[in-house]
Amino acid sequence: MNLHPNKVSNVKDDAGYISSINKLRKKKNAVILAHYYQVPEIQEIADFVGDSLALSKRALDTKSEIIVFCGVHFMAETAKIINPDKKVLLPDLSAGCSLSESCTPEALIEWKKDFPDHTVVSYINTSAGIKSLSDVIVTSSNAEKIINSFPKDEKILFAPDKNMGAYLNQITGRNMKLWDGVCMVHEAFSLEKIERIVAQNPKSKIIAHPESSMNILRIADFIGSTSDLLRFVTTDTTTDSYIVATEIGILHEMKKRVPHKKLISAPVKNSYECNCSECFYMKVNTLKKLYLCLQNETPEITLDPDLIRKALPPLQRMFTISSK
Repeated sequence: MNLHPNKVSNVKDDAGYISSINKLRKKKNAVILAHYYQVPEIQEIADFVGDSLALSKRALDTKSEIIVFCGVHFMAETAKIINPDKKVLLPDLSAGCSLSESCTPEALIEWKKDFPDHTVVSYINTSAGIKSLSDVIVTSSNAEKIINSFPKDEKILFAPDKNMGAYLNQITGRNMKLWDGVCMVHEAFSLEKIERIVAQNPKSKIIAHPESSMNILRIADFIGSTSDLLRFVTTDTTTDSYIVATEIGILHEMKKRVPHKKLISAPVKNSYECNCSECFYMKVNTLKKLYLCLQNETPEITLDPDLIRKALPPLQRMFTISSK
């Protein structure tokens, strides 16, 4: 069954798109950035593949005139905020994020009224509007370091992922107030099914992204960001079998790096087509859309200059603190 109805499947067409994309990016001085959750063919053609932090850094450092962001909307917005003078393109504007959409600027403003003396720490999986209302931004790669940069008695609001917030409270000894939001992809894992797989594969280690629910994190052998999970399976020598509790797209890069190891996608609670956790939004980008995006230089991410001015400082603080 084809899980991606928009996916370009014809090998000859794929080759044609790849050739055209390569010509266009050279002609237009464009860089293609892709998240690890993108479909394999986009990961393969990208100039750089990474997690949110790595992609943000690469967007910050790029000399290219055009940034094509193969990810979701908030990622492309972030690239535009830190590169206001560059053209930022997103192959499909419908590539959203359930977590980002769970927290609107209007709702955050109301929440902040109840805690006027609190510092606002927002996860990067948020809109430009949320970033503009925040004191500092974090990713799953640097959140612990940034939280620990504040005094122990700092009063903090953390938005929008309550699973990650609860995990950060646990490992940093904080008592941050948490926004009630979750990632539908990482919330979908089934504890019962994972335990069943462990029983069948007793040597397997469970590795999980901190956006996963606490019942999954409690049984995990390792918890980390997307890049941390990739690094762990690459360097770990205690086993050669892993149950991976994050979006299935990461398995493409994992298999490239450790083809000799067994990688099992953690199963989800309700599965009809795919017994794995898959982000629909991440999968809407295709080679064809990437080609058309470069060809027509649209859809383009545009943001109000005043919004960029307000959203940039929290991102700059993230870069500054995480680089120390």
